[in-house]
Amino acid sequence: MATSNNSAPPPGEQELVITRVFDAPRELVWKAFTEADRLAQWWGPQGFTMLVHRVDVRPGGVFHYSMRSPDGQIMWGRFVYGDILAPERMVFVSSFADEEGNITRAPFNPTWPLEIMNIVTFAEQDGKTTVTLRGGPINATDEERETFWSAQQSVRQGFAGTFDQLAAYLAEDQQQA
Repeated sequence: MATSNNSAPPPGEQELVITRVFDAPRELVWKAFTEADRLAQWWGPQGFTMLVHRVDVRPGGVFHYSMRSPDGQIMWGRFVYGDILAPERMVFVSSFADEEGNITRAPFNPTWPLEIMNIVTFAEQDGKTTVTLRGGPINATDEERETFWSAQQSVRQGFAGTFDQLAAYLAEDQQQA
């Protein structure tokens, strides 16, 4: 029988780590992660249209959004922010959601974890910003954790596409400045 883990993964447990260097100053990358009009330009899977319904980047604040797939399917998501240290670090728990912002099951897999802890750091050197995302399931059953870890190739491909969109957005934003 699956057991529930009501805390962050124990030390030494598997952790997702994705690092990407962006050719943009940290302040601009931070704004891309925290301002509604900027988030709408790049967050989410490639080919999806993003709508930001609410973004409140502070401890306990929520980012609530929807994404429309090329075939018209609408998915909702939310972040609930924890620790925020602008422009260096943000912590949030991401979940699929409904229109009201309540946590729901992922539309693509009934055993996908309900909550994923994300810790994002932003480090600038020579005008470039290294973004490191670390995280994994929290408050998850063994089955949910197994579903998440067995999907790592897909998760990494998804973040690569999302971060490609962020890189393109940052390049365009700097050209217009």
